[in-house]
Amino acid sequence: MSDKDLRINEQIRVREVRLIRDEGGQQGIISILEALQIAKEQGLDLVEVAPQAAPPVVKIMDYGKFKFENEKKVRDSKKKQKQLKIKEIRMQPKIDEHDLDFKSKHVREFLGEGNKVKVTVRFRGRELAHTELGLEVLKDVLQRIEGEYVMDKAPAMEGRYMSMVLSPKTKK
Repeated sequence: MSDKDLRINEQIRVREVRLIRDEGGQQGIISILEALQIAKEQGLDLVEVAPQAAPPVVKIMDYGKFKFENEKKVRDSKKKQKQLKIKEIRMQPKIDEHDLDFKSKHVREFLGEGNKVKVTVRFRGRELAHTELGLEVLKDVLQRIEGEYVMDKAPAMEGRYMSMVLSPKTKK
């Protein structure tokens, strides 16, 4: 349940509620007016924590502090998430051996960092008649990175490009 769904103080429109004090002890079932009075005396808010219960459960707490703590938890959980990036390596079918080594090393580095990699071969002019050369280049890249990957998308033609998508092998 998000903060926006919670009703506080006068927004709670029921006759009786089950009250939980701010220390956590149960007060029992009392009228909403009594519960509001107790909360006001303590300088705190009355927050509906279980509206589906019969009668609804309310708790006396500092709503501002409660809201801040929840937002802080959400921010911390977002920090721990890893953003997945797709890196792209482009090459041509008539690539030199050294260049292929260099590009394969980059693919291995990107996979090591936990990123997905899209390996693309671009065909120009008459090269389009020999797409099998591009497939050979992609297979060569796969041999050079030896099992450090999981293939998400097998080599396929997309217009003038042949590409495949690799993701890092998950460590167990």
